[in-house]
Amino acid sequence: MNDIEMERQRKQAVGGRRRKGLSVFRLKTIAAVFMALSVASTTVMPLLFGAPTADNMTALTAAVVCEAASWCAVPIYAWLLFDGWRHTHDVRRYALRLCAVAALAEPAYDRLTTGRWLDLRVQNPVWGLLVALIVLVVLDRLRAGCAGAMWRAAAAAVVVAGVLWDLLLHVGVRQRVMPVGVLTLMFVLVFRFLSPRENTMMFTAGLLGAVMCITPAVGVAILHYRNGELGYRGRDGRAWAKWVFAALYPLMLWAGCLL
Repeated sequence: MNDIEMERQRKQAVGGRRRKGLSVFRLKTIAAVFMALSVASTTVMPLLFGAPTADNMTALTAAVVCEAASWCAVPIYAWLLFDGWRHTHDVRRYALRLCAVAALAEPAYDRLTTGRWLDLRVQNPVWGLLVALIVLVVLDRLRAGCAGAMWRAAAAAVVVAGVLWDLLLHVGVRQRVMPVGVLTLMFVLVFRFLSPRENTMMFTAGLLGAVMCITPAVGVAILHYRNGELGYRGRDGRAWAKWVFAALYPLMLWAGCLL
């Protein structure tokens, strides 16, 4: 599948929306900015305002605001994962790339979150994207092999397994409030099952985001203005951007460790 065909399919998926709006490149850029706020909440904010404790409400407020704002990225990354899954040439390579990013980010994430270089009590949110991708792949294969009540029962079992995986491994749990891994999976499922009905999909995703501490709903509002275009300049630009965006999160975390 070439880039032109991929853009055509994306435009059909968003109802032939006009060119004005947010391309995949711009969505990735916006999501990366929000993602950087999560790292800043545990690195830059303490440097500027001191330790975020009950005795230092300025630092505590700044850290919480940055962290809450970063949750706007969750539905955007969930959509990018879903969109990437349905257009990828090789889902195994896609999964391996996510696994590599998650593995590179994990030591730095653990260090910034708990102060240890290896802590099995927390896992970075990229693992949540990998779990969601696995769920998508399994659902797709089940759909091809069964139907009716059997399909619904099997699909429910797969979704429950994915949720439990995220919960038991504490994937992306931030501030002991936001289960980013579970929320990512929920957004991906909304996009998977409701993508043919744009308005219903966006309304359901917005409601889910509003229930989960409001800020993810802002991410859904941003996502609504996607235009179905890749936004890259040529094939080389797309390949370059793909690896840059993949490396951004681990680089941000390791830079935070240096701080």
